[in-house]
Amino acid sequence: MSRMRGSGPARRRSPARDRLRRLQLRLTAAYTLITLAGLSCLAWLVIRTDDRSREAAEYDEMRRRASVAASLVYYEDDRIRLDGLADDEATAGTPQVLVLEERPGGGPAVVFRGGVQQFDVPATALARAARAAMHREETVREEAHDRTGGPVRLLAVPFWHDATDEVAGAAVAVGDPAYGAAEHRSLVLSLVVGCAALTALAALTGHVLSGRSMRPAWQALEQQERLLADAAHELRTPVAVMRGSVELAERGSGGADTYLPGIRRAADRMGHVVENLLTRGRLEAAVEAVRAEPLRLDQLVEEVCAELPEGGHRLELRAAESVVEADAALVRVAVRNLLDNAVRHGRTGKEPGPALGRAERHGAEPGESGESGRAEGHGADPGEPGRADLLVTVDGPEVSVADRGPGVEPGRLPELIERFRSPGGGTGIGLSLVHRVALAHRGALTVRARPGGGAVFVLRLAPARSRRRAGTGRADRPAGD
Repeated sequence: MSRMRGSGPARRRSPARDRLRRLQLRLTAAYTLITLAGLSCLAWLVIRTDDRSREAAEYDEMRRRASVAASLVYYEDDRIRLDGLADDEATAGTPQVLVLEERPGGGPAVVFRGGVQQFDVPATALARAARAAMHREETVREEAHDRTGGPVRLLAVPFWHDATDEVAGAAVAVGDPAYGAAEHRSLVLSLVVGCAALTALAALTGHVLSGRSMRPAWQALEQQERLLADAAHELRTPVAVMRGSVELAERGSGGADTYLPGIRRAADRMGHVVENLLTRGRLEAAVEAVRAEPLRLDQLVEEVCAELPEGGHRLELRAAESVVEADAALVRVAVRNLLDNAVRHGRTGKEPGPALGRAERHGAEPGESGESGRAEGHGADPGEPGRADLLVTVDGPEVSVADRGPGVEPGRLPELIERFRSPGGGTGIGLSLVHRVALAHRGALTVRARPGGGAVFVLRLAPARSRRRAGTGRADRPAGD
């Protein structure tokens, strides 16, 4: 059963993925709200400060004009003199300045008005401000309304009689509460637009940052989903074989011994699948570092060859003594997958040449090294069509597995090491795992055509530091011994 990536109906929505998306949105919203709250507080402080500064500036100008006007008032022959007010700049323009003098029995009365009358303030409001300043003998500020009901600001500064040193009246400045309002509105608008733009930028940045912070969770979820998909895909066939064998045995159509070999092969296949899945999970999750130790690569390959089930293939091993620094467990799985791939896809329908007996010594093929080799038949008839003729070679940090199958173009290797893309009926997980093991050891997996037909897959590991030793011949012995 093969499955092409990107084909078929759309993948069902995963509750775990939906939860991660909702979590990312919540993180983005939280980041945005925190930023918005901070910007709002800063904007409020700026607006409040500007409003107070604008008000303070207006009152400072009113105090200056009223103080100048009060200082220009003097008495001569017990009569108030205002001749210095008309020509002074303090009484021209705005804020408007008025002078009120205390009249016996009548209260303060207006005796001078500035050149510009911006507001028509009722006399009672002016008198109330002047009387308060005279009573307290200090500057007084009040809020009032003009005759149209609009708000105005009043600031009164008392002045004294020159002869008696008694409070004689007050100079009142009339201010505009809307002073600087246009600039203030412009500032508020700028702050609102700026805060909105910064909030939008913060939302975008928060979304990106939350996505990056959740990348390990997404990767872990994807690894878990791939592991479950691979497990379901790989275990389906051996489980079906075992179930079918058990059902046939229950029907009594044959003795139990008839179905035990099939059940055993299915169990072995399941064990191999589980080992592959666990190894791939270990590499993808990076739960622990690759334990690279000095390793006799030739001996490990010989052990893996000996563990191959007998039947359906014929294997020749040519191994030169080789030491690499690698993780023995990972390399063992990779070599086993290369052999399984060759046995599965390296069969030929052509009639082979003369049979080679078990433990028969073979010389080197043209262009290959002359180290000693071993040939293992594993129960296959050398003259039987459809067998897999394998040549396994260990040369330094490289392990090559050659077969006599239909061959593979080197340009198709990326397709072969992709999960669920094996064109020969497998899942592609085996070669994908070999590729991952090679990368974990700073090596590579390559493929080339074999002279005379077939393919040669080469697993190259990083060489050991000054540990590679030349090979010597070894006595032939069957892989199963």
